Amino acid sequence: MSEVKHLSERIDALESRLMYQDDTIETLNQTITEQWQQIDALKRQIAAVSERLSEAEANARPPSERPPHY
Repeated sequence: MSEVKHLSERIDALESRLMYQDDTIETLNQTITEQWQQIDALKRQIAAVSERLSEAEANARPPSERPPHY
């Protein structure tokens, strides 16, 4: 009977670890999903800033031209 009790305790311990691991995996999955959403948002912001910078560079005066206040 002692062996059955020992096996039952081992199974209980394994089930407990499995539940803990499932919870950890779900938490990590949620965290990764949130991070990818943030990364996507940052990529869009970088693309917008890059586009604005390109437009500003295209509209900039050439360096040899004197500013209008001279």
